[in-house]
Amino acid sequence: MTIDAHFHCWQLARGDYGWLTPALAPIYRDVAVSDWQAESAPHGVTGGVLVQAAPTEAETAFLLAQADAQPAVLGVVGWLDLAAGDAPARIERLARHPRLKGLRPMLQDMMDAEWILQPALDPALRAMVDCGLVFDALVKPVHLAHILTLAGRYPSLRIVIDHAGKPDIAAGQWQPWADGMVRLASQTGACCKLSGLLTEAGPTPAPGVVHAWARHVLACFGTDRLVWGSDWPVLEVAGSYAQWWAETRQLLASLSPQAQDAVMDGNARRIYRLPAATGIRGMNLPFPLDQN
Repeated sequence: MTIDAHFHCWQLARGDYGWLTPALAPIYRDVAVSDWQAESAPHGVTGGVLVQAAPTEAETAFLLAQADAQPAVLGVVGWLDLAAGDAPARIERLARHPRLKGLRPMLQDMMDAEWILQPALDPALRAMVDCGLVFDALVKPVHLAHILTLAGRYPSLRIVIDHAGKPDIAAGQWQPWADGMVRLASQTGACCKLSGLLTEAGPTPAPGVVHAWARHVLACFGTDRLVWGSDWPVLEVAGSYAQWWAETRQLLASLSPQAQDAVMDGNARRIYRLPAATGIRGMNLPFPLDQN
């Protein structure tokens, strides 16, 4: 079995996807969980982690509703204003939903690369630790040193680096990204998603162009701290689900079957504490969320 540890769905009419404009023509459309299943199921994907795409609690409620309705959604990584005065209480309430597995502030879009280190966020981050939530780090290479500091402050916070830290592969960027990933892997317990690399390689990337970067994160984090994700449908800006699947299989081909299974399935289940692919559905939010 395979878990897709990073995919999205959205409805444009909801109006809170500030980054999603007609300029991104390949993905400027409504996307449902069933659309992701049509792409992923032929490759043996049995479940996935649905990740936020808008910085609103309303979207988090929308994603949890998808999880309630769709058995293949094993977990949700949502968004919550970590700087809000009542953030700890809101995190505790949100975490009561069994499919809420993590939170993701959209750090890549913030002007201040050190935003996550401000003391005002300490109560929220400690609440995440107490609730067992994963911190998905949507970052670029400029943020890696600050995530290293964050991990040192909160050693019990489960951190997952999204999209291998988003190196600018199209521009051939290697440093300081490569050393930043080495430090994160060697000095912290952070994990890393093998996802998003084709998008960073620019439109219509050549076959194999991302392999050096992918092999680097594999060497850094090993097969016990690397999880596979598609980042679909954002992936379609650069390639197809089938293309990234094939490239991943090529990258992992030299590993043992057990190691391949860990990257493609077991690690995601462990890190995000995912349930089995089948289970009881029809669960409703046990509390109201602000529609902001």
